[in-house]
Amino acid sequence: MAQINDNFTKIPATYLFSEIAKRVAQHKAQNPQAVIIRMGIGDVSLPLPDAAVDAMIAAAEEQRHAETFRGYGPEQGYDFLRNAIVENDFRAKGLNIHADEIFVSDGAKSDTGNIGDIFSIHNKVAVTDPVYPVYVDTNAMGGRAGEPSAQNVWSNLIYLPCNAENNFVPALPAEKADLIYLCFPNNPTGTTLTKAQLKVWVDYARENNSVILFDAAYEAFITEENVPHSIYEIEGAYDVAIEFRSFSKTAGFTGTRCGYTVVPKSLTALSESGEKVQLNKLWNRRQSTKFNGTSYVVQRAAEAIYSPEGKKQVRTLIDYYMENVRLIRESLQKAGFSTFGGVNAPYVWVKTPAGMSSWDYFDFLLKEKNIVCTPGAGFGTNGEGYVRFSAFGSRENTIAAMKRIAE
Repeated sequence: MAQINDNFTKIPATYLFSEIAKRVAQHKAQNPQAVIIRMGIGDVSLPLPDAAVDAMIAAAEEQRHAETFRGYGPEQGYDFLRNAIVENDFRAKGLNIHADEIFVSDGAKSDTGNIGDIFSIHNKVAVTDPVYPVYVDTNAMGGRAGEPSAQNVWSNLIYLPCNAENNFVPALPAEKADLIYLCFPNNPTGTTLTKAQLKVWVDYARENNSVILFDAAYEAFITEENVPHSIYEIEGAYDVAIEFRSFSKTAGFTGTRCGYTVVPKSLTALSESGEKVQLNKLWNRRQSTKFNGTSYVVQRAAEAIYSPEGKKQVRTLIDYYMENVRLIRESLQKAGFSTFGGVNAPYVWVKTPAGMSSWDYFDFLLKEKNIVCTPGAGFGTNGEGYVRFSAFGSRENTIAAMKRIAE
């Protein structure tokens, strides 16, 4: 009989957002007249920019005609999009990234989960706590995480606590980490690292031959000057870091699906025999083997957001959500809550009322206020006692939710 990958059975059966959906569905069934405001999952509510939609329509029309029809495309992404990414996201900011270091995909979630394919299961992995669950669960699936405790703490992972006591700045690990997941602006806390604070990690990686897996999905929401948009703004990062980017939140591509990963050619890791191997080549091989490329129509839509009209339209989307997050942050502060984040990110991390656990407060808001948030405990042990509010809803719902909480 065929055997399974037993690592899958070690992971809790219920994904955080699946559990939230189940509780919301139960509440809705019991209260069919309830008007529920969803501020939990980070899905957007505004439509795609016109520039992106127009580009998709034009690309779809091309597919109608033999002379412009496109079949299989390059697994790494079309040159027109890779070049637009290089020029607008990196060269315009003085960063020396090349088109063949860009790999277009169906989103940062996929890439942050799949990147483990090119690394040995013997690597020691460090994650911040609280953490985006995909980092932990995919390493558990791959056999790097060890065994989970009753509190879902994995025996072979290095946890880097991020909480109010350390201003949500992770300290360097006491033991050597080979792979380090960093997400800034952070999901779920909405907090950031300054350039000086991120340099500490780049220096650590250089000294210990580690690789930083840097999730920059929310970089477009940064408002403060000393917060880096890319890890490659830090000296030496080209040699130690892979960066993940997404169009999901910035341009509303949560359902359209497009993102990209940057793997510099100067970045290497060791083979079992001790030979230095380019990770760019390994990721290229992985993508060429397991991925057939992002849709041509979607890539034309992504290209269009770099046009003058597209940039303005994306900026309008971001400004809308940032006004929402300001309303959330200031309203909760006025109501007496301790809040974090919400300045450089579309999330506000909130301390629960005294004595209430994350899930208790989630249930209270759901049942008493018809508001859905995300319980912090679902992101790790250091998330207990917090909840996350997302700013991706409508303005009307954001204002209404804050009024319900104030009451």
